[in-house]
Amino acid sequence: MTIRYEANPPKILPGVSKDESISKFLEKIKSISKNCGAIHLTENVLGHQRVSPIEIGRKIRNDIPNLPITVSLRVRDKKENEISQYVNDCIEVGFSGILILMGDPSQTGIPDSGQIPSATLKRLREKRIDSRIDLFLSISNKPDFTKIGKKLEAQPKGFMTQVIQNTSQVQRLVENLKGYSIIPIILFPSEKNEKSAKFLNLDFKSYNQNFEEFVRKVHNISGDVLITSPSDFTGLKNFLQKFS
Repeated sequence: MTIRYEANPPKILPGVSKDESISKFLEKIKSISKNCGAIHLTENVLGHQRVSPIEIGRKIRNDIPNLPITVSLRVRDKKENEISQYVNDCIEVGFSGILILMGDPSQTGIPDSGQIPSATLKRLREKRIDSRIDLFLSISNKPDFTKIGKKLEAQPKGFMTQVIQNTSQVQRLVENLKGYSIIPIILFPSEKNEKSAKFLNLDFKSYNQNFEEFVRKVHNISGDVLITSPSDFTGLKNFLQKFS
């Protein structure tokens, strides 16, 4: 069973040691990797400047060489040459896949580059990058399938979803996107993650009481699950220890 953990690299903050933040982050990854099958590294979530997932990924590969790692690529604030360099770095590090997404607006005032995720992926495929690393796009948890033509034309390996809250959302995606890998994202239900749930307009009460069963059902449908827990690392770690 493939259970992925979504990890947000540490923020870069004034007066805070970057090396110390990275060290603490890596200890968390070493700890939780014992009970999950893969890691997904995000990039500048909510537009906040964070340590590069490339830098973090290199360190993880050194410490846990057999751990599969996927990574997000924000195109909103990157030029084409920067995207190419980022992708080449991902391949060099040994990542297994890249989620190409727009990304949240930068909190540091960096202007939008005009890059589009589907067009970026299509351009990378034309260069046969997809023969060296899997390329994914994001998709709504309840998309209008008549309006995702550009995403389908780009021919990604598959899609990582917005955070889902019921199995019917996953079933609908799998049935309508046959031939594509579907990686549903689930928010770990806990009090510490309630702020994130409200931000995402998500009610996790629907699966809170039977979370283990919910994860298993989602995995049975899609064959893959990515769990995010932005404010409750310990709670998710404890769950995964019992789940395993």
